Amino acid sequence: MTPDPARLPRHVAIIMDGNGRWATARGLERLEGHRKGADSVRDVTRAAREVGLQALTLYAFSTQNWSRPPDEVLGLMQLLLEFVQKERAEIMDNGIRLRTVGEIAKLPDFVRDPLLELCAASAGNQGMILTLALSYGGRESLVEAARTLCAAAVAGKLRPEQIDEETLDRTLWTSGLPPLDLLIRTSGEQRLSNFLLWESAYAELWFTDVAWPDFDRTHLYAALDDYARRERRFGKTSAQLRESPT
Repeated sequence: MTPDPARLPRHVAIIMDGNGRWATARGLERLEGHRKGADSVRDVTRAAREVGLQALTLYAFSTQNWSRPPDEVLGLMQLLLEFVQKERAEIMDNGIRLRTVGEIAKLPDFVRDPLLELCAASAGNQGMILTLALSYGGRESLVEAARTLCAAAVAGKLRPEQIDEETLDRTLWTSGLPPLDLLIRTSGEQRLSNFLLWESAYAELWFTDVAWPDFDRTHLYAALDDYARRERRFGKTSAQLRESPT
């Protein structure tokens, strides 16, 4: 059963956790878990577009993931390249706008260049925004924003008293995305793991024991259905919301 379009979140983010453990439990190499997880990315992205989400952000590779074994990191980069090559037609044909957030300059040339080319080619698309968080960290994003604002202040382009939540929000890597309404994490862990720390301030959180390689559109629908039943108060009382639903 597909979710109620009137109760959809604008922006959903997913911490795609459990690929390695899924593979290990089956006696497979960890990279096979990541490869199977790529199928889940494809199915969930299609489902998100079909139900009408404005934006979907996927935590694909964290800043801390660079410390993993070199062969696993290289394998992940190769899988990312395969995704860019295989999904190009579907992204363009369905009007999806591909974006990235994170320290993209750290990615190897062989994947960074085609990735950025597809982002540029899809920049004018008007459908769902698909954002890949790559070499991404929430703390790192905040540090980079602080540096940018400090540099603007030193240059006389910005006074300290002009810095407010909106100013900082516009300086983050996620600038231009709709507010984050729902954050999903798979594989049983219940923490943010340095993902969208600022953006998650009022996001609804949804956790599942299902490992990412086994996560499909039915699980996404379950998360969206649960979200639709929640009351989002943003500091107000239930009575206030009934008096002024907007």
